[in-house]
Amino acid sequence: MKKSLIYVLLLMSCFSNATSKDSLAKANQFKQYYTLLEDDDCDACGCSASGGSMGFASMLNTNFIGIRYFNQSYKSTDGLYSNSSWYNENFNTVQLWARIPMVKNMQVSVLAPYHFHSRETANGNQNISGIGDVTVLGMYRLYQTHKDSTYLVHTLQVGAGVKAPTGKFNESNSGAVNPSYQVGTGSWDYFFATEYVVKRKKIGLNTMLNYVIKTQNQKYYRFGNQLNYAGTFFYLHENDTFSFAPQLGLAGEIYDDNKQHKQIVRGTSGSILFGKIGFEIGKKKFSFGANAMLPVSQNLTDGRVKANYRWSVNLNYSL
Repeated sequence: MKKSLIYVLLLMSCFSNATSKDSLAKANQFKQYYTLLEDDDCDACGCSASGGSMGFASMLNTNFIGIRYFNQSYKSTDGLYSNSSWYNENFNTVQLWARIPMVKNMQVSVLAPYHFHSRETANGNQNISGIGDVTVLGMYRLYQTHKDSTYLVHTLQVGAGVKAPTGKFNESNSGAVNPSYQVGTGSWDYFFATEYVVKRKKIGLNTMLNYVIKTQNQKYYRFGNQLNYAGTFFYLHENDTFSFAPQLGLAGEIYDDNKQHKQIVRGTSGSILFGKIGFEIGKKKFSFGANAMLPVSQNLTDGRVKANYRWSVNLNYSL
């Protein structure tokens, strides 16, 4: 994990050193594109996620309130035999989300999810549902290019957040092949985030890096700490009628081992890299977005869990 962290930081540093000249586009509610924080507060495999690498902010709306639905598909096996059966797992989340201005250069994002998950087992289908863990994240804009003659526009944000254990943690599910088959983790978790965006007229690159520190819950179970990173190219098209912003990029997640009674639970660490594509279209104060992610490479729980895909849709109202 340390090597991966170093590589991503070096990549971000290379982009942040680029400077030149040009004119800045006139600002309006859709041109303030520096808020695509791809933060993820998932646990192993992202299965009890509130974000699922789908993001903490709108592409078009700097400040907004909205509703989002996302779906994650997995399959798992106990791996006891070479011909062991694989079972489908389906994770669904409806989420109220918002990004609210607090003071100058600072915004707070809030996620309030409701999960309804299902999976196949050797004994039949299982279903769980309930309120998930509420997440609050504060981001501070540390630097932004202001000169009208700048060739490249740079924005750097840093922040921190907390996830509260408002969702129910089922101890019996923690012993399953996929221990993240939950609606909540039962723990207070803390994370630190950075976001860097560089733009040249209508084209830009958004890079993100964050680290989640997870704590032990009341059942003495602790999900492994998690590193998330992403790089997304975007294009912003605008006219008097609507705004449209397609995006294309990569997003990765790296998980430490889970622990139970402070002992490592074997086969719970892993990593995954996604390719992602999406768009957001806006008219007046409303915007609609969609996002899809497919795994490029993965090694989850020693190969006993495999991600199939993730996708989401959202509808927002600009504040």
